[in-house]
Amino acid sequence: MKNNIFKFVFFLLISSTMMANVSLPNIFGDNMVLQRNSEVKIWGWANPKEEIKLVSSWNNQEYKVTTNNQAQWELKIKTPEAGGPYTITIKGYNEVVLKNVLIGEVWVCSGQSNMEMPASWGIDNGEEETKKASNPNIRFFTVPKLTATTPQNNLLGNWTESTPETMKYFSAIGYFFAQHLREDLKNVPIGLISSNWGGTPAEIWMPDEVVQNDPILLENAKKLNEQEYGPRQPGRAYNAMIYPFAGFKIAGTLWYQGESNVGSLVYDKTLGALITSWRKAWNDDFPFYYVQIAPYKTGSNNFSNVIVRDSQRKLLNEVPNTKMVVISDVSDTIDIHPKNKKAVGIRLADLALANIYKTNSNLVNSPLYKEFKTDKNKAIVSFDYAEGLYFKNKTSNQFEVAGADGVFYAAEASIKNNQVILVSKKVTVPVKVRFAWGNTTHSDLFNKANLPASCFITE
Repeated sequence: MKNNIFKFVFFLLISSTMMANVSLPNIFGDNMVLQRNSEVKIWGWANPKEEIKLVSSWNNQEYKVTTNNQAQWELKIKTPEAGGPYTITIKGYNEVVLKNVLIGEVWVCSGQSNMEMPASWGIDNGEEETKKASNPNIRFFTVPKLTATTPQNNLLGNWTESTPETMKYFSAIGYFFAQHLREDLKNVPIGLISSNWGGTPAEIWMPDEVVQNDPILLENAKKLNEQEYGPRQPGRAYNAMIYPFAGFKIAGTLWYQGESNVGSLVYDKTLGALITSWRKAWNDDFPFYYVQIAPYKTGSNNFSNVIVRDSQRKLLNEVPNTKMVVISDVSDTIDIHPKNKKAVGIRLADLALANIYKTNSNLVNSPLYKEFKTDKNKAIVSFDYAEGLYFKNKTSNQFEVAGADGVFYAAEASIKNNQVILVSKKVTVPVKVRFAWGNTTHSDLFNKANLPASCFITE
């Protein structure tokens, strides 16, 4: 009996010693990238009331903080211009040294399988691209697939350098995005945090209470059926795969998701709520750039896919600091996983280079519906980003107009002064216009940057 008590006391002593050690979430580790020219938050655990000292090797500045009675500590440190490798030393009763740390640009890549899809799944030119993927200035952190009913403090995973072996299993879109940024930003390191799960709806990626407190989102979430290949309950992926690193300073987020919300009539409200919730968790209105899902044959409803794509277009006017890439020209209606991931990554990078880094002054957006006016029997449609508008096949049969009865008829379309002029013999006074309105319709309207216009329907 005494022996057992001795063992138990010894176990308690060992446990308390372990608890006293300074520790950090896994998102802070060797090989990580921290956001440049920023005030970056670093946090962790130690004994309550323990003094923590942090020293960054780029300026040898010492930061101090005392752990609170919940055994948590948090510091904000200033980062320099891009560079490295550096070390960060954190001391309490013990010492933790983070090595090979770079300062650069950090982006989150999130969504479902099209964002997750790595070269190993069979992307275009995958083997060739993999062989060229050695780049110590591109770093990856892959968040494992986990769910939780409450927000978690930590996650498994570690930062790795880009090599043929690591790139092969990392988000291909993320990698090509980083590669293109590096070409333009020269020597700026890029860090990517990939948090994806194939076959998941947007609702699982935001806090449960956001869905529960919004009658529209809640009603829509109730229609989501449990699937074999992934969770459906609101909040579950957010708790385990986003919340643990919320607050880790980022430049922005890349998002590619929506296929699992096909059928929703309120996807813009859903994704808008997700963006707002993430920005609140980070306390930062960071840029949120996303991919419009590709045209795809979805069930028997001819419009379930295109309605989600149009919701994604509408979101641009509903939530600030958002941008969207249209990929109908580099996708395949019979493959829900388009294999040309390089074009998608480059288009996302071009948005960042033009809007955030200001190194790209070229046209980087697809034509987006702006407004239409009527002139007698004509509908005159205006677009944003309309420079050099042209039809891929000289003419277009993808525009339709409707009168007061709401019945759509095919319209003859012509381009004049970067506007589209529509006429239909069956509609004397156009009241509504729609374009590329079908699940599998690939847009045939492009601008001078050879970017396809988004589908749309007027309200």
